[in-house]
Amino acid sequence: MTSSARPLLNRRLAEFGTTIFAEMSALALSTGAINLGQGFPDTDGPEEIREAAVRALRDGRGNQYPPGPGVPELRTAVTAHQQRRYGLSYDPDTEVLVTAGATEAIAAALLALLEPGDEVIAFEPYYDSYAACIAMAGGRRVPVTLRAHEDEGRFRLDLDELRDAVTDRTRLLLINTPHNPTGTVLTRAELAAIAELAVERDLLVVTDEVYEHLVFDDAEHVPLATFPGMRERTVTISSSGKTFSFTGWKVGWVTGAPELVTAVRSAKQYLTYVSAGPFQYAVAEALSLPESYFTGFHADMLTKRDLLAAGLAEAGFRVYRPSGTYFITTDIRPLGESDGFAFCRGLPERAGVVAIPNAVFYDHREEGAPFVRFAFCKRTEVLQEAVKRLKA
Repeated sequence: MTSSARPLLNRRLAEFGTTIFAEMSALALSTGAINLGQGFPDTDGPEEIREAAVRALRDGRGNQYPPGPGVPELRTAVTAHQQRRYGLSYDPDTEVLVTAGATEAIAAALLALLEPGDEVIAFEPYYDSYAACIAMAGGRRVPVTLRAHEDEGRFRLDLDELRDAVTDRTRLLLINTPHNPTGTVLTRAELAAIAELAVERDLLVVTDEVYEHLVFDDAEHVPLATFPGMRERTVTISSSGKTFSFTGWKVGWVTGAPELVTAVRSAKQYLTYVSAGPFQYAVAEALSLPESYFTGFHADMLTKRDLLAAGLAEAGFRVYRPSGTYFITTDIRPLGESDGFAFCRGLPERAGVVAIPNAVFYDHREEGAPFVRFAFCKRTEVLQEAVKRLKA
């Protein structure tokens, strides 16, 4: 036990306590509520991919330390996926790095690329690990707010606000599209403007594209690295968890120019070093699944999105129907509420459903106060029961 009066947790992390996900999941357990808060499926992914992991375990592949950059089979599968989907060519030996999920990839990228005091622009609301990772790297986060447009039914980026946020201290843009939690998918025109700004101001870019296969309606996912001048300055991050419904495997990857991937690997090797050996072989097979898997997965999630969106609207929420991800953001003000924290903490007892207050994803908490996020990556019967409870 230390006798010092100095706080044990350093100042950079002092603002980050227990995550809202832990709090709300505990509430779900204690009340028996349906948990639509945390974004993980309640069913496993394809049986053949699970069996691929079992086969790798039995064959002794990956039971010891895998190669630092990741097993060659997975790195090759990642490059084939990027080429097939987006026309992006990467060298599997020098331009791909396997990580312990996208979260580690983000942490390693920021630790590698930032000097203390560097500014990082991120779109708020943002995944809560962004703020913590920027803090651990000694950077300074600069939020640019995605604002709700009721007439469009979506959250939209103000490109002028983004441009005004760039200063001489800005080092990096942290971009997430499809965007968690708002469900916004940046348009080709918006991405082109971001690319132009990055080139003009000589900025590095880290893109979180983990929901790349969950894009709905007329939206399209276009990697920022495909735009002129961006491949050499962009660290592209994705993972297997959201697409194949094995979130516990924690298999992600980084693609980028050799010098960027080398920098990220320099930090990553002192975090987990390596991870998920047998699962890497299984994910390599998953990325090579026939197109019918991806279209079926997409169709299933689209049906679930529409089911929950309609139910939330009928229950009185203002619904921002997402163009991507498996989250729906709602406005609780039509229900006579305005405090998302209080609403979500009371909802398990009132309705037997758990959601997440979006304010936790904002630096400007007042901007997110009336918004609440629900996940629809659950079984259909679970969503139907949740809708029934909310309507009642």
